[in-house]
Amino acid sequence: MGFFTGLATEAYDRQYSDRELVRRIVKYFKPQVKRLVVVSIFLALIAVSGAAIPILVSRTVDQLSEQMDVNQIWLLSGAVLAAGVFAWGSNWVRRRLLSRATQDVIMDIRVQAFRAAANHDLSFFDEFSSGRIVSRITSDTREFGQVVILVTDLVTQLVQAALVAAALISAEPRLMLWVLAILPIVFFVALGFRRLARTVTRRGMRAMGNVNAAIKETISGIAVAKNFRQESEIFEEFDQANHSSYKVNLQRGFVLALVFPSLNTIGGIATALLLYIGGQQAAAGVISVGAWFLFMQALDRFWFPVLNLSSFWTQLQSGLSASERSFALIDAESKVVQTGHEVVDGLRGDVRFNKVDFAYTDQEQVLRGFDLHIKPGESVALVGHTGAGKSSIAKLTARFYEFQSGEIMIDGHDIRSLDLAVYRRRLGIVSQTPFLFSGTVVENIRYANTEASDEEILSLSRRIGDGEWLETLPQGLETEVGERGGRLSMGQRQLVSLMRVLVQRPAIFILDEATASIDPFTEWQIQQGLNMILKDTTSILIAHRLSTVRAADRIIVLENGKIIEEGSHDSLLAQGGHYAGLYNTYFRHQSLAYVEQSVEFSDLE
Repeated sequence: MGFFTGLATEAYDRQYSDRELVRRIVKYFKPQVKRLVVVSIFLALIAVSGAAIPILVSRTVDQLSEQMDVNQIWLLSGAVLAAGVFAWGSNWVRRRLLSRATQDVIMDIRVQAFRAAANHDLSFFDEFSSGRIVSRITSDTREFGQVVILVTDLVTQLVQAALVAAALISAEPRLMLWVLAILPIVFFVALGFRRLARTVTRRGMRAMGNVNAAIKETISGIAVAKNFRQESEIFEEFDQANHSSYKVNLQRGFVLALVFPSLNTIGGIATALLLYIGGQQAAAGVISVGAWFLFMQALDRFWFPVLNLSSFWTQLQSGLSASERSFALIDAESKVVQTGHEVVDGLRGDVRFNKVDFAYTDQEQVLRGFDLHIKPGESVALVGHTGAGKSSIAKLTARFYEFQSGEIMIDGHDIRSLDLAVYRRRLGIVSQTPFLFSGTVVENIRYANTEASDEEILSLSRRIGDGEWLETLPQGLETEVGERGGRLSMGQRQLVSLMRVLVQRPAIFILDEATASIDPFTEWQIQQGLNMILKDTTSILIAHRLSTVRAADRIIVLENGKIIEEGSHDSLLAQGGHYAGLYNTYFRHQSLAYVEQSVEFSDLE
């Protein structure tokens, strides 16, 4: 496997020019103008105090040759000490203010990136790994913040370099000409690293995203892995991603680490040359010893920011690459596009599909010219083999995916013109695998309606199976459900999910009924909860249990995205068509008659 396997760009990645990125970053820092002004003042003070130290020392050297008295020595020594303490204090204040401003910007970028991710349609998460998305929101924004601090350090050093350069020119302009002659060589070498640094930095961040994705996926599926004794296999998957990241980031480290040694070598050669030339001139009396000492002392303070500036373009690529990945997530266009933001008060739940075409991908056509009308308050059960289009109809009704043509009308309004936030508050959805958040049972029930009181929730809970399901919970409604509801049985999770919908009081209810095996008593409790919801809502039921199918007002039989039969349970059985075949395959063994017949047959044996 090559170093860069699996490091391809995501489909929503885009290339930004350095100018575009810098312009956008500046916009984020506009609210921090006051802090940045204060930071700039302290930057200037730090630069002045840093440049003053070699000048003061050089004056001391010159004065020593002129029989400098003790008071003057103490005065100059105190001035050097004061300059150092002042530079330290100013730097502390500057870093404190800058850290606050930078963290505020990072927080803004993370908020926008997370909001963009949360607002994407489900097809976005079908296509892109959530672990890599998390990496863009966390790791990349942190990398960006580190480079911002680097930039301000560089500004301080550049101001200091300018002041030192002025002092060097005034002290000995002839030696300064040699320095200026060497500068183009330094910048030429540094710019040579620029493109290479940008490339390896991008790859390093993608590799880290792969590691995050591997960790998230393996930890999320740890129960399945343990069931099948696959701990070693999931470790190998993580180890493979981790080693790939190690190799890529090691290569990145080699490239970035090569910058400073190369530039320092050039700087060292230049310093040695200037030391030789300046020493000869000082020995010949052309310049004073103090001037020569000032030049050599200050030269290091001049070279350091100049070398930083040269290597800055390679280090800056790290921050620009990080911001580029975060901005790409923020700018990624959602496939679900609303044409308006109508607010429909008092939603009745009239749902109509008119000539709807829908495909997850170009090769995966699900619905073609699909028509369906669900009247307000009607419950419709969708049945059919896997891939018939049942879940797709439910997801389109919830506006989780974009359809390609036709129209979906809700109470006579085009679903694309509705305010989705308001519309979805009127939807109650129970997915095939009920998902619970870490916390208590009552917190999960109250998730969709934070205003629901404890008394209301307890009253509704007791209406399901006379509240006996609550007795199976160790602390009742205050029972901790664990991560993803792992401490509860599947039946308990379904009951909590149904309670969450009951408290929400939706106008449209969507049930993607789980296929998990549950005991008859729990099924009866779940059916009671369903009946409480069905009597007040328009319901779309993707049914796998006979009790749910028979509770529906109308049964829609689907095959290859088309309605081939519809009617009541008894009328469809009498037709002896596709539904009758489904009944004998999936539902018949759940019927009371079948159970009684099986018991009678076993008794005869």
